[in-house]
Amino acid sequence: MNSVTPSLSRFPDADAPLLNDVPDETKGPIDLRAVWSAAYRNRVKLLITVIVAMLLGLLITFLSTPIFRADALIQIDQQAAQILAGTDVEPSESILDGDRFLQTQIDVIKSRTLARQVAESIGLYRNNSFLEKMHITPAAEPRGSYNLVQTRREQVVDALQKNLDVELPVDSRIVTISFSSPDRQLSAQVANSFADSFIVSNIQRKFNTSAYARRFLEGQLAQTRQRLEESERAQIAYARSAGLIDASSGSSEGQSSGPKSLTTANLIQLNQAYAQAVSNRIMAEQRWREASGTALLNQPEVLSNAAVQVLIQERAKAQAEYAQNAKRYLSGYPGQTQAAAQIETLNNQISRIASGIRDGVRQQYQIALSQEKALERDLDRLKGTTLTEQGRGVQANILRREVDTNRALYDALLQRYKGVSATAGVSSNNVSIIDRADPPITPVSPRLLLNLALALFTGLLLGVGYVVLREHFDDAIRSSEDVETELGTSMIGLVPMLAAGQSPNTELQKVRSETSEAYYALRAALELATPTGAPHSLMVTSTGPSEGKSTTSYALARGFAQIGRRVILIDADMRKPAQHRNLELPNKFGLANLLARQATLQEVLQHTTTPNLDFISAGPLPVNPAELIAGLGLAKLIDQIKDDYDIILVDAPPVLGLADAPTLASHVDATLFVVQANHARGRQARIALTRLKAARAYVVGALLTKFDAKVIGHSTDYGYSYSYGQTDPRS
Repeated sequence: MNSVTPSLSRFPDADAPLLNDVPDETKGPIDLRAVWSAAYRNRVKLLITVIVAMLLGLLITFLSTPIFRADALIQIDQQAAQILAGTDVEPSESILDGDRFLQTQIDVIKSRTLARQVAESIGLYRNNSFLEKMHITPAAEPRGSYNLVQTRREQVVDALQKNLDVELPVDSRIVTISFSSPDRQLSAQVANSFADSFIVSNIQRKFNTSAYARRFLEGQLAQTRQRLEESERAQIAYARSAGLIDASSGSSEGQSSGPKSLTTANLIQLNQAYAQAVSNRIMAEQRWREASGTALLNQPEVLSNAAVQVLIQERAKAQAEYAQNAKRYLSGYPGQTQAAAQIETLNNQISRIASGIRDGVRQQYQIALSQEKALERDLDRLKGTTLTEQGRGVQANILRREVDTNRALYDALLQRYKGVSATAGVSSNNVSIIDRADPPITPVSPRLLLNLALALFTGLLLGVGYVVLREHFDDAIRSSEDVETELGTSMIGLVPMLAAGQSPNTELQKVRSETSEAYYALRAALELATPTGAPHSLMVTSTGPSEGKSTTSYALARGFAQIGRRVILIDADMRKPAQHRNLELPNKFGLANLLARQATLQEVLQHTTTPNLDFISAGPLPVNPAELIAGLGLAKLIDQIKDDYDIILVDAPPVLGLADAPTLASHVDATLFVVQANHARGRQARIALTRLKAARAYVVGALLTKFDAKVIGHSTDYGYSYSYGQTDPRS
C-alpha cells in the first residue's frame, strides 16, 4: 500500500519557521493606530478612571482648608561691608558674582536661624496658638534628645520653613518673601517679620564682622607687644653681656649714619683728630723748613713781629744819629761810643727775638710731630678694639632688626585697631523694604480649575498606565498585525464578526454578504498558496474550541464545490462534531465507524445538496478517538479517495489538550490555522503551532475569524470590507 503521507517538499515553504523566527518589521516608531486601538478598547475604563479622578478632585477642593498667602517685597543691593575708609574687611563682590550673592541672601532668609528669630520676635513660642492656626497637632512627647518645649519649638520652626517661599525674578533685586497659612492676619504678620528679621540680621552680621576684626586685632596687638618687649629685653641683655653701648640711642629716628657704640664713636673722633694732627704737623714742618733755610731777619714771622719792628725802627734812628754825629765827632768821642753801644744793644735784641721766633717755629713742628705719633698709636689701638667689637655687633644688629620689625608691626596693628574701633558699624544697610505684606483677601488654594486640571491629568495618567500594563500583559490576538507578530506566520484571510442574530449558514447563502466575500477571498488565497494551486488535502484546526474552524471548513468545502471542484468534507472532530448540522445530514454512521472498521466508505459517504460536495460525518462518539485517528485507517482513507476528489477538507479538533490535530496534520498536505479575534491568546496559539510543527505540518497560513474593527478601535474600512453597493436579490 502506498503511503499517503504528503511530501512537504512540494511546497516552497514547507520547512519555514512558524513561530517568532519571522523578524518584526513593525517595531520602531510608535504605531499611532495601535495606540488609538488600545485606548478605544479600554475607553470605558479610561472614562471611569477620569470621572473618578475628577470627582475626587472636586471632593478634595471642597474639603480642603483655604490657604492665604501674604507677600512682602524687599530690595537687596550688592554692597560690601566697609569697615575702614579705603579698605574692606569683607572683599567686595564683583558684578559677575551678583547672582551668587543674591542666592546666598535667599538661603539666609530660608535658614533655620532666621526662622527662630521670627518665632522669637512675634512670640510664636509662647503657646500653641500658632500650631493650632496652622492645623498642626502639638507634640505630646519629646522627640529625640529634645524635651517637650524644645520639640514644640522645632515644630514651630519646621512650620515656618515649610510654608515660607522666597522668590527672586530674573534680572531683578526685588525679593518676594511669602508665607502661607489658613489665617490672613498670621500670613501677613509672619511675612513682615521675616523681612524685618532679615534686615536686623544683615546689620548684625556686619557689626559682628567688625567686632570680630577688633577682637582679632586685639589678639594680634597683644602678641606683637609681647614679642616687641621680649626682643628689646634680649637686645639689652646681649649688649650688657657683650659690653656694647649704643651711642646712637639719642639720635633721631631714621638716622643710621651715626656711630652705633662708644668705641666706634671714639674711633671716629680720634681718626678726625689724627687727620688734623697730620695736617698740623705737615704745616709746622713746612714752616720750619722755610725758617731754617732763610736768613734770620728775612723770615716773615720775624719781620711781622711788632717788637722786632720797634727795635728795627729804634736801631735805624740810632744809626741815623750816629752817622750825623760822626761828621762832627770822632769815633772815640764819648757820645759816639755810647751811640755805638746802643746800636749794638739793639742789634743783639733783634737777633735774640728773631732767634726766639725761629726756635718757636721749630718747637711747633716738634709738638705737631709728637701729637701725630701719639694719635697714631691711639688710633691703631682703637682699630683693633673696633674690629673685635664688630664681631660681637653682628648678633646685636640681628636683635636690633628684630626689635625694629616688631616695633613697625606693632605700630601698624595699632593704627589698624584705632581705625576699626573708630568706624565699627558705620556701614549703610544694603537691604530695604519695598512693600510690607497686607492680609490677603482671597485664598491661593484650593484652586478649583487647577485641581480639576490636575485631577484630569492624574486620571488620564492612571488610565493610560492601566491600559499600558493591560496591553503589556494581554497577548490576545486582535488583528492581522498581531497574527504576524505573535505567531510568526502570515495571515491568509480575515472573516468579519457577524451581527447579533445572524447565522453563519444564512450569511453564506447570501452571495454578496461580507462573510461570503471573506470566504471567497480565503478560497482565492488558498488557490495561490502553493505552486500547484490549492492543497489537495487541507486540514482546518484552531488553538481551542469555538474559534470558527467548523464554519470555515464548511464554507471552504461549499466554495470549492461551487466553482466545480470535486470536494469531500470529513468531520474528524469526533468529540464535538458540527458539520452534520451545517449540512443538515444524519450522524448515525461516520468516520468513527469507518476507522473502527465497522462500516465501509460507501456506507459512511453522504451526498449533499450542494453539487460536487460529499461528506463524511464524525459518527458516534468513540471511546478513544485519538487511538482511531492515530491508526492507519485515516491514511488509507485519504489514499483511497485522493483520486476521486480535487479537494479533501478535514475538519479537525482543536490542537491544545488533544493529540488528534497533530496526528491528522501529518496525513494532509497543508493545515489552515484558525484564530478567533479578541479570543485567542498569543502564547497558547504559539504552543499549538509548535505542536503542529513538531508533527511536520505545513501551515499554509492563519485565518482570523470573528474580526470586528470597531471593537479593537480600527476604522470600519480596515481593508476587508466586501460591500460594493450592489443589492443581491437573494440577500
